[in-house]
Amino acid sequence: MTGAGGPVATFSIWDYVVFAGTILASASIGLFQAIRSRKDTSSSEFLLGGRQMTAVPVAMSLTASFMSGITVIGTPAEAYRFGAAFWLFGFSYAIMSVITAEVFVPLFYRLAITSAYEYLELRFSRPVRLIGTTMYIAQTILYTGMVIYAPALALNQITGLDLWGVLVATGAVCIVYCTLGGLKAVIWTDVMQMVIMLAGFVAVIARGAVLQGGLTNIWEDAGKGGRLDAFDFDPDPLKRHTFWTIVVGGSVMWVSIYSINQSQVQRYISCKTLQHAKMSLYVNLVGLWLTLSLAVFSGLTMFSIYKNCDPLENGDIGTPDQMLPYLVMDILAAYPGIPGLFVAAAYSGTLSTVSSSINALVAVTVEDFILPVFKNLTEKQVSWMNMGLSVFFGAVCIGMAGVASAMGSILQAALSIFGMISGPLLGIYLLGMLFRTSNSIGGLVGMIIGLVLTLWVGIGSQIYPPTAEKTNPLPFSTVDCNSTMSHNITTPAPWTSPVTSEPHVRPPLADSWYSLSYLYFCLLGTLTTMVVGLLVSMATGGCKQGEKNPDLFVKASDLFSFSCCGKSKVSEVTEESATDFYTGAENPTFTDFENESKDPERATKL
Repeated sequence: MTGAGGPVATFSIWDYVVFAGTILASASIGLFQAIRSRKDTSSSEFLLGGRQMTAVPVAMSLTASFMSGITVIGTPAEAYRFGAAFWLFGFSYAIMSVITAEVFVPLFYRLAITSAYEYLELRFSRPVRLIGTTMYIAQTILYTGMVIYAPALALNQITGLDLWGVLVATGAVCIVYCTLGGLKAVIWTDVMQMVIMLAGFVAVIARGAVLQGGLTNIWEDAGKGGRLDAFDFDPDPLKRHTFWTIVVGGSVMWVSIYSINQSQVQRYISCKTLQHAKMSLYVNLVGLWLTLSLAVFSGLTMFSIYKNCDPLENGDIGTPDQMLPYLVMDILAAYPGIPGLFVAAAYSGTLSTVSSSINALVAVTVEDFILPVFKNLTEKQVSWMNMGLSVFFGAVCIGMAGVASAMGSILQAALSIFGMISGPLLGIYLLGMLFRTSNSIGGLVGMIIGLVLTLWVGIGSQIYPPTAEKTNPLPFSTVDCNSTMSHNITTPAPWTSPVTSEPHVRPPLADSWYSLSYLYFCLLGTLTTMVVGLLVSMATGGCKQGEKNPDLFVKASDLFSFSCCGKSKVSEVTEESATDFYTGAENPTFTDFENESKDPERATKL
């Protein structure tokens, strides 16, 4: 069977009930956490959950934060068009989990910071910190705009609901429970939303297995269609997906997402012990593997159903990202409530990511820009500021959703943004953590040059997309369309268009530099920042004071150690050594930060 056939179905009353119930449950968790924590309105409680979270809910929140609506919609479409090579990201997730848990988490936890970018000032200088924070804010707003757009597209595709109405509703719900409940609301809502996301994938696979006569038939169809040829060991860096681009480039990219991204760091340091913080990464790995497997197999299921009539080639949909919503209404509309569950799954992924992003944006804005300037703010004033900024960033992210519609495949576009901006940021962290001779001048120059290079290649690849020879899309068929398909959807959703066509005139760089695999953007930025940073640091005298504060560097004792089970403490550096370390010409602007760290109220909050 190649599809359910018949005219396109619409949302039933039960679909709306399931979907609305999900949204109300999310908002209710925010209200519950707000009421539960009403006696403690401190910034630490709002941004870090009082540093009393445990491993399992934090792990599920980590998984849900970046397994967003983009994953729910984009990954099955990726597997449908390009095959199961995306499954190789399972190796990348494992490498990322070990590096993040054993290298980055102990350092951040030991320093007891609130903003991940506080480290850049402690290690280098305040200008480096502010530039790093600004890069993170820009990246997060762009990414969050895409995350909001993905389920809005699904809702518009399935229900015909007004796209702007869906976008505003998404932002509004996130704003409500972020503003009221803080990080605790975000984490516990993520737990519920993670379960719903997985249930959505299971519903698609289960119904597909019934239609196709079992999972074995789906697997065989995928093999015959070339969708299982995942292991391509070609070292060509211009090929979009090979074993090396995914495992090497993908590992570096996911390290940048999990190790230094404020949304994730904020969760580690909210754990009540270092043991819980590390374990959350390893439990999260299981969640990532499960989500990845279900998402990819959903794409293979979709191929099995549409192997003889591709809806995209047949003109039934406008973009690849509409594939899964189209499938849902084609095969699940006869089961009231199930399409609503799918939409709730895509929507839940979005709520999780957007709420995490808003909470993280508030944290870095308050910690990096506001508190260092306005040092006498009371806890009540900071609390009101946190809530006001939650509303502000929610509104900004809604506005950025329009940009997402012009960036082709949302999955690749989202990962490209992380590569372009997180690569240089990861480079400067590694430069500071691993090389004691690096100084702020070297770090700043290296980060800027790394950013320029990644933006150059990333923007160029959007203007001049790689050719099919490098992206290697797999063949599709429309041989049975006239006899089996009903053209369920004939009008593309607003703001959508086919994948960007290649310009008629391609410059020489288009087939070389601009065709670099998007998974190598992060590696390029990281290596450039580190190499340039080291060279400039050596040329400018290095950092002679680097040995005075060992807590700012990676320690061998941190690796695979679960013995530190006490609560986080601020680094035990003497006031005298800290003064010696931070008052040289290398870091002339650190005095203000040092003074604020001596303030009892500030120290308590940290």
